[in-house]
Amino acid sequence: MRHEFDHDPLPPLTHSMSAADFAAWGTPGLAFVKRVVVDNETSWSIHAADGTAIGVAPNREVALAAIVQHELEPASVH
Repeated sequence: MRHEFDHDPLPPLTHSMSAADFAAWGTPGLAFVKRVVVDNETSWSIHAADGTAIGVAPNREVALAAIVQHELEPASVH
């Protein structure tokens, strides 16, 4: 069955979102980890969904455990 529309079924956005609003849109409970080098040693930086650094851990497993311990959902970003 095919439907014909008298108008565009997806109207254009009437305003734009700020980068911060977009980052937080539906994701305040997410966090992600990123490998970093601190004092010539590999560590894992923990970030809120908006990119704000919220912690550092010695390895990925500890970083992910810290996210879950703080009632956040770890997200994979690669």
